[in-house]
Amino acid sequence: MDLKITRTQLSDGRELIYYDTPGTPDRTAVDERDLPEVHTESWMRQDPLTGEWAIYAAHRQNRTFLPPANEDPLAPTREGQKPSEIPESDYQVVVFENRFPSLSMRLELPDGWEPTVDGEDIFRRAPAESRCEVVCFTPDAEGSFKDLSLSRKRTLIDVWAHRTEELSALAPVKAVFPFENRGEEIGVTLHHPHGQIYSYPFVPPRAAAIAAQAAAARETGTNLFDEVIAAERRAGTRVIDETEHFLVFTPAAAKWPLEVMVMAKGDVPNFPSLSDAARDDLAQILDKLYDAVDEFFEGIDRTPYIAAWNQAPVDAPADGRLHLQLFSLMRSPGRMKFLAGSESGQGVWINDTTPETIASTLRAAYGAADAADPSPKAGA
Repeated sequence: MDLKITRTQLSDGRELIYYDTPGTPDRTAVDERDLPEVHTESWMRQDPLTGEWAIYAAHRQNRTFLPPANEDPLAPTREGQKPSEIPESDYQVVVFENRFPSLSMRLELPDGWEPTVDGEDIFRRAPAESRCEVVCFTPDAEGSFKDLSLSRKRTLIDVWAHRTEELSALAPVKAVFPFENRGEEIGVTLHHPHGQIYSYPFVPPRAAAIAAQAAAARETGTNLFDEVIAAERRAGTRVIDETEHFLVFTPAAAKWPLEVMVMAKGDVPNFPSLSDAARDDLAQILDKLYDAVDEFFEGIDRTPYIAAWNQAPVDAPADGRLHLQLFSLMRSPGRMKFLAGSESGQGVWINDTTPETIASTLRAAYGAADAADPSPKAGA
């Protein structure tokens, strides 16, 4: 899919990128807000017991929280309304640098900063240098990814590919993570349909664990991801859908009360590696899947979820396979799963249902969503 890409800057120096269909009028509006230049002080510290990095970004405490409709920062800037992050009066898809980023390329660090905490070599610290972006799916303030048109979903796949390619080229970046949070239950601070992209200056724990498993499998002459797909297909009990390019299934070791995975069948480490045909295929899958997620819990019209796009580490494409892990923290209508002692304290998950039950319920929801008359969707 061809896209018209227009780059501009907000008044504080952050980059903003418009993604439009060819033939769209040029984007020339200027941000008139006169914001101060963005500088942040974000740090990382490494846990000596696990080797994992944690990020500290105190400036995020001042970020926008559930603003009134007339102060939506992701809406187009229209006459009579408060200027937003998007200067144009309309848009299709927009990406911009987060104003309150966890990781930033605009760090303001003291001279001679110490690479350790309290002078102890075992407590490593470093600047959280990388880039966080916001992806605005549509100018319409209501709905979420599910409510987008098929063509807009397809556009977003191209946008994720473009951003992955550009972010991966930044010197500090080791992993790129597009995701969407939906629902106040999981801490959403803006209702406007949007996602985010975090790029990390290290390989995060899940991606690192997958990479280690993939490398170990390669030592035995097998491909971890092909083996998983083959085993799920043979079992069949957790498969929800299958197309030429993807398998949709609940993983055999699902942790969440609702969990579904969409995994590429071929050696596809990331979004840029998807062919045009595979991108078309993926858009069709997502158009059905997100409808099914909202059919999963009886009486719940908007299932809270996290949609996490897993990609291979930037420097180890063979150690990952593009897949969506979409899961909900809701355990039953109106009740949430809390990560208590075993999950939070030791990282050992306890699920109140089984992956086979999740898959069976989701298959029924998938069929119901497929049979229902589709309502008009945004972003045509």
